Amino acid sequence: MLKIGIFGAGHLGKFHINNWKAIEGVEIVGFYDPNDNNAIEVEEKYNIKRFDNEDLLMESCDAVDIVAPTSYHYNLCESALRKGKHVFVEKPLTNTMDEARELVKLAKESNLKFQVGHVERFNPAFRALEGFELKPMFIEVHRLSEFNPRGTDVSVILDLMIHDIDIILHLVKSNVSYISANGVAVMSDTPDIANVRIEFDNGCVANLTSSRISLKKMRKTRLFQKDAYISIDFLEKKTEIIRLDQHDGKNDFTFDIETNKGTKTIGVANPKIENSNAIQMELEVFKDAILNNTETPVTIIDGFRAMEVAHLILDKINQRQH
Repeated sequence: MLKIGIFGAGHLGKFHINNWKAIEGVEIVGFYDPNDNNAIEVEEKYNIKRFDNEDLLMESCDAVDIVAPTSYHYNLCESALRKGKHVFVEKPLTNTMDEARELVKLAKESNLKFQVGHVERFNPAFRALEGFELKPMFIEVHRLSEFNPRGTDVSVILDLMIHDIDIILHLVKSNVSYISANGVAVMSDTPDIANVRIEFDNGCVANLTSSRISLKKMRKTRLFQKDAYISIDFLEKKTEIIRLDQHDGKNDFTFDIETNKGTKTIGVANPKIENSNAIQMELEVFKDAILNNTETPVTIIDGFRAMEVAHLILDKINQRQH
């Protein structure tokens, strides 16, 4: 039985508690949250023990799930690694790049499992693409949400866009060569809306727009590659692939179009979307990585790279404003 300690029992923390309770082979030892209102509600609703001492909770478990605000990530992760505990931490990895570098070094030395909570990797609309070869050369991303004061301790880049940065870095197997960015602080002290262009050494270009002051929600990514266009709707859980027919049996239907190079057969595929719980899945694979001694699907290096690009974007925005 894997013993889990949870740090942070706010909005997302409650989701994590709920999902851990549904995973077999796991015992929630308890949770730590300095907010009495949160803690009393969690104690009563989930019937799990509240610890009033962080160290005591860490010493009582095999692995920690850190769902506290970003400013607490470094201290909690560092303490857990030094105590020999496996770590799951919500994105972004830490507050500063110096903290992130230190954690990468510690995690490497510790030989413990470390996973960063980039949950969109487990979104069923994205997972539906696993059987298709993805080599995008142009990417268009829109992630819009309504204003919620809860997330404003960090910029929209580290709050929302970092999801898409991680997905793009996962898809594009090339180094970033150039970034241009613009952002505006509207409702908070940090950028609430931003537009970013990322260029890669292999020629791929990604345009990203993120806003947390929109009237409607949107989480769409469009991939353009040689002979194919792929649309992913992370919010509505829909995926569509339009490509030159490769006769591999993956198309739902085909149609012919006339081009200056003759008749081309276009295939349209709507991959089956599994009805799965992304949060539960990311926690379950973390558990499996510990028990089976395998690599976590979203490593600390993945979390570091996403954060590094996010901070480069923030630097570009700051340069424009001064």
